[in-house]
Amino acid sequence: MTSPLEHKPPYGTKAEATFFVTICAHERDANTLCLPEIGKIVLDSIRWRNERHIWFCEIALLMPDHVHLILKFSERVAMTKALRDWKSWLTKTHGISWQENFFDHRLREDEAYDQKAAYILQNPVRAKLIAKEEDWPYVWISSDKAPASSRRRLPA
Repeated sequence: MTSPLEHKPPYGTKAEATFFVTICAHERDANTLCLPEIGKIVLDSIRWRNERHIWFCEIALLMPDHVHLILKFSERVAMTKALRDWKSWLTKTHGISWQENFFDHRLREDEAYDQKAAYILQNPVRAKLIAKEEDWPYVWISSDKAPASSRRRLPA
């Protein structure tokens, strides 16, 4: 039995810290997220939480068996709780099964936001699911901080 991972920002991390988060579906190597109806539900739920300031998502991209997010968390809702509640809601209402934990990496000031965003947006290309990143339908971009190549896509 594994114990849950701690996902607390390091001491002294400001509430507006930016995180790169990856959450995996329970069933790896199967397409559970990139289906038209499910993909829309997941992306709409990300937008809904963004609009209510539960988190501040800048980029969300679904892959068949995982999701990548660049987001910030408010002081009133901890990262672990925000992500746990979101996963739980999707499981209860839409049957999406997730792995227990998630991967998070705090983006430091010296890391290039555009590099991480480009990595996320190129993921379906690297996986040979599409030829050009702008052809991927399972992406939501809400911030003008997104790389210039993606700003034309889905402004909030």
